[in-house]
Formats: sequence, structure tokens, C-alpha cells
Amino acid sequence: MFTLHCKERILKIDSPIVMGIINITPDSFYKESRQFNADKALQKAEQMIEEGASILDIGGQSTRPNSDLIDDDDEMRRVLPVIDLIRKRFPETFISIDTFYASVAKQSVDAGADLVNDISGGKIDGNMLSTVASLHIPFICMHMKGTPQNMQQQAVYENVTKEVSVYFDERIKACNDAGIDDIILDPGFGFSKTIEHNFQLLKAFNSFKYFQKPLLLGISRKSFIYRSLGITPEESLNGTTVLHTIGLLNGANIIRTHDVKECMQAIQLIKSYGQ
Repeated sequence: MFTLHCKERILKIDSPIVMGIINITPDSFYKESRQFNADKALQKAEQMIEEGASILDIGGQSTRPNSDLIDDDDEMRRVLPVIDLIRKRFPETFISIDTFYASVAKQSVDAGADLVNDISGGKIDGNMLSTVASLHIPFICMHMKGTPQNMQQQAVYENVTKEVSVYFDERIKACNDAGIDDIILDPGFGFSKTIEHNFQLLKAFNSFKYFQKPLLLGISRKSFIYRSLGITPEESLNGTTVLHTIGLLNGANIIRTHDVKECMQAIQLIKSYGQ
């Protein structure tokens, strides 16, 4: 069991939990995940909570390959009203802010967020780790090379699993040196990875349990699924559920997904299978 300190509350993970994705963006790769205003985001949050989500991950910046970068002020204008509404309406739900800007992390936590989810593991904004440490909240540390604008040109590895492990080792030390106690690890499926790299990481996912940290699986409707099948993101729910099942069998503790109900069903069946 993992016990994460989220300000005055404790998030216990003694079996897999679900993180629902809410994108306050006009350009995320999966169009059904885009919420253009706070009211729609609140409706989506309510649906995901009813379906079983323990965490809602709020993001104001698309991080798909070659996405357009927006600054921290624009990102805050998108996410802060949504975080405030969700916190007031659903005070028991844990909220994660998906950002690589320290300023957005700080303002989001002040508005009610409980965790920070940084695709760069604190490497884009040099103030991120010290900021998270001062907030006394968990940090989701993802692996990525480069930025969303150039990451796919850097998808070169001799051994992707080994290099992600070396990265985790270095970033855990950096987090600990900054004063961050609770760290969640995310191998960064789809970020500076080819289709083959993603499948290699999924196959080796259990090896990351070596770090004795909660492991987050973020593969929902991603391109390595729909391109492998020759379909679209909108058609990739079944493929996503198949790979969620593999990830659960390989030790995933948190599943970040667009489709909470189906993911919860997979978790329920895996639990029944293991009894």
C-alpha cells in the first residue's frame, strides 16, 4: 500500500485507482476529452466521479506532438476556474494539475489541487521541484526527452527501459534533494517514444516497481494504440482497455484515462481474476 500526503489529506493506494482526464484545451488529440468551459468540465468531472475516478487530472495545455505552446498566464486562465469549481462541488475528490509551469502549479494548488503532474519531471521549469516541495504535495514525475514540440525527433534509445530507469533514478534524487517526499513515476508512453518503444515499456512495466513508488500508466487512446490498429482515437477504446488490462497485470497503481467506467470494469475483473 502507498500512502501519499496531499496537504491535510491522505491518498491511500492499496489497489489500483483511476485518474480521469479533463482537458481545458481546444486542441488535445482526442476531441471528446476537450472541455471548452468550466460548466462542461464540471459536468465531465461529475460523470467521472460517479463512474469511480479517485483523481481528476486537469490540464490547460495540449502536450501532443508538435502542439502549440501557451504561456503560464493563458494556462492559468483555463484551469483555475475549473479547479475552483470542482473543489467546491466535490470536496472529497483529489485533483491533479497537469502542468510544467511552477507558477501554474502554485496557483492551482492554492485553488484546490492536491497533486502536480509534470510531463517533464521538473526539467522544463527549474523552479518546479522547489515549488512542489514547498506545497507539501505529491509529484508525478514523467519521462520525456525534449519538449512536446520536438520530442518525437528525440525518440532514440539503445534500451528504452534501461534509459527510463536511469532517468527515474536521477529524478528521484533531484526530488528528494528538493524536499519532495511523495513521488509517482510515469514512464511517459507516447512522449519521445516510437510505437515499438511504447510496447517495450509496457512489457517491462513491472520492472519499475524496483523504485518502490506508485506507478502511473498513461496510455489512454494514444497513437501507438490506434496506429497499430489502423483506426482513430475515437475508435480506440477497446484497444485501450486491452492494454490497460496488461498494465494492471504488470503492476500499474494508477491508470490515467479518458474512459473511467471501462477502466474501473477492467480493475474489477482483474481483482476477481486474482482472488
